[in-house]
Amino acid sequence: MKFNSTLLQRCGRLWLPIAAAGWLAAGCHGVPAIGEKTARQEVAVVGEQFPAHPPALPPNATLPDCVLFAVQNHPRVTAAYQDWAAAVERITVERSLPDPKLTFEFYAADALTSLMPGFMADLPGPGKLAARAAVATAESRAKYFQFESAVLQTAFAVDKSYYPLHFLEARLRVNRQTLDLLAGLETLARAQNEVGRGTLQDVLRAQIEQEKLMTDTANLEDSRRELLAEFKGALGLHAEQPDPPVPPLPEFTEPDRNDGAWLILALEQHPRLKEMAAEIEVADAALRVADRDKVPDFSAGGEVDVKASPLVWNPQLSMTLPVWRDKLAAELAAARADRRGAEARLSAEQISLAVDFSEQTWLIREADRNLSLLRERLLPRARQSLAVARAAYRSGQLDFLNVIDAERALLDFQLDEIAAQTQREIARQELTLLVAGVPPRNAPGIKTAAESGRRDAAPTLQP
Repeated sequence: MKFNSTLLQRCGRLWLPIAAAGWLAAGCHGVPAIGEKTARQEVAVVGEQFPAHPPALPPNATLPDCVLFAVQNHPRVTAAYQDWAAAVERITVERSLPDPKLTFEFYAADALTSLMPGFMADLPGPGKLAARAAVATAESRAKYFQFESAVLQTAFAVDKSYYPLHFLEARLRVNRQTLDLLAGLETLARAQNEVGRGTLQDVLRAQIEQEKLMTDTANLEDSRRELLAEFKGALGLHAEQPDPPVPPLPEFTEPDRNDGAWLILALEQHPRLKEMAAEIEVADAALRVADRDKVPDFSAGGEVDVKASPLVWNPQLSMTLPVWRDKLAAELAAARADRRGAEARLSAEQISLAVDFSEQTWLIREADRNLSLLRERLLPRARQSLAVARAAYRSGQLDFLNVIDAERALLDFQLDEIAAQTQREIARQELTLLVAGVPPRNAPGIKTAAESGRRDAAPTLQP
């Protein structure tokens, strides 16, 4: 078989630009935008803090162990992390040039007279890619702070579900002690009835109180399943997984809290506020993008006629014409409105945070006052009142109804103490995590030297 040398030469001319374009497309890398490398490093550092398979909680797990397990295991935190990682990847997408185009043109009538492969590249106007990359960078920062908020919310969910579960045991213990007390009162009422100092009605009253309290105790015991399910869900465990251990109550070191310093701390480092500040940066970058849209974009390239001898090169250049001024004006107006809206949302969130701060500090102070009142005055006097009432009833100086009232008062004060403890611990954790924005110890996140110094110096209510 014979090959036409001219045909081979022309085929070589045809495939040479195609092969060159393919090689160029396979080997190109763009120039990283400002902050892109840092963002990728931060994603990698945080990702290393999430083990693929978190170890199971040991039977002797503490509450901080449970919080860290939840942060590393809960799907809500994982989803927030992946959203942040995806936003960082979009920086590369936004700062990259559009894909080049391989063109192919030919003229043919009775015979093929012209065969022109070519190569074209779109070139956005000066500053456009940098502005779009700045938008994506700011959006990725906002996503990071959403991730931090998810960490704080998950940690608080563990605390909020733990304290009612822990104090359930305290309530059951109080009820059982009261049942023993009522059994003793029933015995006393029977003895008084036998010697004619009491009536059968006293015995029935004691039995009625016992029946009511036994039902309440049964209801509390039945609620353990629901409370444990809430605690299990807060840890990110599915229903079919084994139940987690319930840690003992941690010891708290109560700091010398300065409410003014705490509020300043919250306004400085709360991730929700930082997220909104990043949204303002997004709006600023969007303004620059809208301003750059009035600059034309360009396309450059060329074609070569492989059938011509010598080769004929046809350079090509095109330019967009941004003539729709109303559209450009609308883009700028929308970007300005977005920025004003972002500023207003930040201001509203600062106000809301100050209100939440005031509410939680008030709840803590209220719980502290109630606990002080109950432990120092009401509970000792209620116990004394019950002892006096029992002695007076035994001697026939008091009716049994007063003894029951004294017993109810003691029970109510004991349950009030547990409720105040629960309120105080939940409010302290909400103040620390959701209001002040102090992350749990060892929680995954970006910890630069400056941030680590601030957090280490910050007051904490964490165990």
